[in-house]
Order: sequence, then structure tokens, then C-alpha cells
Amino acid sequence: MISELQKIIKDNETIMSISNLYKSFGSNNVLTNFSLDLIKGENTIVLGKSGSGKSVLIKCIIGLLKPDSGNIEVYNKNIPDLNGAELDKIRAKVGFLFQSNALYDSMTVKENLEFPLRRHWLKVTQKEVNKMVEEALEDVGLLHTQEMMPAELSGGMRKRIALARTLILKPEIILYDEPTTGLDPITGKEIINLMNEIKIKYNTTGLIISHDMNCVRLAGDRIIILLEGKCYASGKYEELKTSENPKIKQFFN
Repeated sequence: MISELQKIIKDNETIMSISNLYKSFGSNNVLTNFSLDLIKGENTIVLGKSGSGKSVLIKCIIGLLKPDSGNIEVYNKNIPDLNGAELDKIRAKVGFLFQSNALYDSMTVKENLEFPLRRHWLKVTQKEVNKMVEEALEDVGLLHTQEMMPAELSGGMRKRIALARTLILKPEIILYDEPTTGLDPITGKEIINLMNEIKIKYNTTGLIISHDMNCVRLAGDRIIILLEGKCYASGKYEELKTSENPKIKQFFN
């Protein structure tokens, strides 16, 4: 039987560790000693003002930008040290939901979902591919859209399809870049609920970049405030909302 202490350690397993991250563009210091541990099974939200470095952070995590110094350790690999082929292997385990959805307009929904399976050269039969596509679409409630084109879908449906494409490789970690931007409040809440359902069903670990306070409140197990290039504050929504620190209060007014 697992002891209570062992259970606590297991429940607080670090799945990604970002430490002492620095990134500058000329004289503009964007990230200055930023550190963050992602805990398995949690949705962690990074909240910050426009231009605070949220997008730079997520680009460093997926290897699109190389930090000036610091470590981003995922699966015992330091992202800044990896070459292209090594990065591809990591990206197969880390899902990324683009703010713009990044669906291919010339492909059907089914072809869009098949693309990552082809991109990572997985040895699967067409029958297995069909089953994976169907399962991913069922997860987002859009099984009937397989032969539709992205232009035929509403904004909320395109977001769901993009999420299904992220899910198809069964990632343990999902990076969400402003998942509710451009959506009306009702559709945005539907996407937030879906993100929470996915976390529960697959025990995924989420890093969510957002300035949507509804998303922050409903999807975040833990909130990180990115300010002055670093992790300025960390806590649950209610803890931060009731803070007397004026730099924290400005986000919750």
C-alpha cells in the first residue's frame, strides 16, 4: 500500500521545470530569472500584461526561441540544448494549442487531424489512424465534421478541432496559447469546460497563457503572475484576488 507521504510526493510530481530563464532582445529584457515547475495533473495559468513576455516564454518552451540562459527540462531533456530531431521527439509528447488554431485551410478536418500522425512518422495503419481521429473528435464533440473544411466551421468549432488535433498524439503536457481569445463569452466558457474535462479524462498537465480572467478563474489550479520578467507571484485564484499588493491587485480589479 502506498503511504500517505508517498502519495503526496507522487501527486506533486514535477513534469516540467523551468529555472533561471533569461531572454532579451537588444536592451529589452523580457524574461529575467523566470522559474516555474509544472506539477503533473495541474492546469497552471501564466497571467501577465501585454508585452510582459508570455508569448516569449511559450516559444522558448517549444524551442522556437532559444533563451539567453537558463534551463527548460522536460522528460529529463533541456530544451535549449536539443537539435531539431530531438525537439521533434519532445514535441510529439507536448501538445500545443495555437492562439490562431493553425488549421490547414486546404485540408478537411480529418486530414488536419491526420497531419501530426504523418509528421511524426508513427507506424500506424490507416484503420488505426481512423480510430484515433474518431476518438479525438468524440472528445471535443465534433465527430460529424470529419469531411468538412475549416472555412465551414464556426470560431468555436475551429478551436475544438485544433484541440482535437492536439489530443490525437495523447500528450501528457498541453500548452494553451490564449485559448479563448476571439471567442464570445459563452463559447469561451465551453472551451474552458472542455479543457477541464480533458485534464480529468487524460490526467494532462496544462500550461495556459491567458489574460481572460474567466479562463484564469475557471481553468487554473494555480496562477502565476508574470511581472518584471519573473514569476512575481504564485497561488490560487482566490488567494491572489484578495492580495493587498497593488501590483497583484491590478490584475483582479
